[in-house]
Amino acid sequence: MTLIKSISGIRGTIGGRPNDGLSPLDIVKFTAAFGRLILQNTGNNKIVVGRDARMSGEMVRNLVVGTLQSVGMNVVDLGLSTTPTVEIAVPKENAGGGIILTASHNPAQWNALKLLNEKGEFINDEQGKKVLEIADKLDFDFSEVYDLGKVSFDDSYLQKHIDEVLALEFVDVEAIKRANFKIAVDAVNSTGGIFVPALLRALGVETIYEIFCEPNGDFPHNPEPLAENLTELSALVVKEHADLGIAVDPDVDRLCFVMENGEMFGEEYTLVAVADFILENKPGNTVSNLSSTRALRDVTLKHGGEYFAAAVGEVNVVNKMKEVGAVIGGEGNGGVIYPETHYGRDALAGIALFLTHLAKRKQTISELRATYPQYYMSKNKITLTDGMDIDQILNEVEKIYQNENFSTIDGLKIDFEDKWVHLRKSNTEPIIRIYSEAPTLAEAEAIADKVMTNIRSLIKD
Repeated sequence: MTLIKSISGIRGTIGGRPNDGLSPLDIVKFTAAFGRLILQNTGNNKIVVGRDARMSGEMVRNLVVGTLQSVGMNVVDLGLSTTPTVEIAVPKENAGGGIILTASHNPAQWNALKLLNEKGEFINDEQGKKVLEIADKLDFDFSEVYDLGKVSFDDSYLQKHIDEVLALEFVDVEAIKRANFKIAVDAVNSTGGIFVPALLRALGVETIYEIFCEPNGDFPHNPEPLAENLTELSALVVKEHADLGIAVDPDVDRLCFVMENGEMFGEEYTLVAVADFILENKPGNTVSNLSSTRALRDVTLKHGGEYFAAAVGEVNVVNKMKEVGAVIGGEGNGGVIYPETHYGRDALAGIALFLTHLAKRKQTISELRATYPQYYMSKNKITLTDGMDIDQILNEVEKIYQNENFSTIDGLKIDFEDKWVHLRKSNTEPIIRIYSEAPTLAEAEAIADKVMTNIRSLIKD
């Protein structure tokens, strides 16, 4: 069993002993602590709650909503929803914060509490530590009977979210209609099965091939939208002669595409393509995290903007975007953050902008992909065991590559002239992630293998 407390929220496997997995006692403790923090910080006792469709969702929802009521918080329950939809709903409801019940790309055994501030943005590191402190000390009181919070249900936010996307300045519904796209969708049997087809229909897409769009939480494959998990979507695109395929993760904040030939567009290039489109219409700066492709930097420079890198984690990217006034940003895992909607990864906004871009280019999706700088990324990981000192390991690797350009903003990133490798401890899993990128896949894998060999030799020592 696993329980991880980080900037990405409270995440763990369902079951197990308290403080070992995401047990009911842990859910109650951290929910109560968050309710107290929101009340302390804002004086506002309203919280928006939404969830993805994973099998533990209803149980976790019942515990979270009941706990919020028990500490005097009023709850607006959106039911089956998406992460970006809840982010939009928090300020619209004038709430003090929000909780999204989703473990994002993690398998079905996992669930999590993603915590939002009054702006509908992820709480920062300081606030996250305060939640952990309150929970650890059980520093909260439960309300007496006449002070219990109330619950209201609101199922209107599917349409409200779609309306916001349709209203974006650079989304051209008529251009998308004229393109007459045929699109296949894989929503891994979560809430994307509700939201993505509904958006496509609102954009004028008439031919939609749905696969795994029943929101029952029975994930038919690993829910992370990677090529090895999307073989059925790729086959469907080819079989139906579709123009493209769309895949989202369970909470619909990550987005990737399958090209008409069944090959992946590349999740790293989701943000690159959307940024290219936005920068054509509104030049400016961009931001992505340190583990994202150099192609975004190249596209930004082409349009006369400046590219900035942030530490991994949505809140870090958002903070950097605000600091530099970025017009678009996000993460290379298929996360598009477009401030004209809200400061959060939003697959629905990404879909509408991408389809507008593709329609206006009047190209196939593979032809569009060929217009971008070609880089290849290798993503690897080393599982951590108890007693490993990750900071010491990274310090030793830094010494090995001390004559190269490197950054310690977030773990260790080593920049070579034509490639890079980034090592960091995951916020969501007990692993060291090793991402590398180079002009060829062989070069990317070679530098990753070299660094992983360095790490394994240090662990043995």
